[in-house]
Amino acid sequence: MKNSVVETITGAIVIAIAAIFFFYVYSSTDMGKGRGGYSILAYFDNIEGISIGSDVRLAGIKVGSVADQKLDQENYQAVVTFSIDKSVKLPEDTSAKITSEGLLGEKFVALEPGGSETMLKDGDALSSTQSALDVWALVNKYIFESKKENK
Repeated sequence: MKNSVVETITGAIVIAIAAIFFFYVYSSTDMGKGRGGYSILAYFDNIEGISIGSDVRLAGIKVGSVADQKLDQENYQAVVTFSIDKSVKLPEDTSAKITSEGLLGEKFVALEPGGSETMLKDGDALSSTQSALDVWALVNKYIFESKKENK
């Protein structure tokens, strides 16, 4: 009888520690922050390296994250939904480009605000986007073109 009480208490302590750990992870990461923002759509020809959870940055500061991505069946573009912090107001002529931290670093979406007085609202779409640059395609093109010129 004494062993089962000790085992029950030990189990309760393990469950309490696990609950505290999950609460900490939820509150200290973006898992708990997506609810207070608004959604913005953007259409890209290529979103290579971007996935759900990727950073959305403005002036190098994270202001949101990629919430969803899907393929537009009519024009075959990637439709990316951003969840932007509600405290960040973006002009309607804001542009988005996919870039990376250095040559081989993590890719993220960089926002560049425009000068419009009208602000984007929940569900609006960005009119200007720049797709991801395929560095390896450029390297291959350079290598093979230089070989052709040498022949």
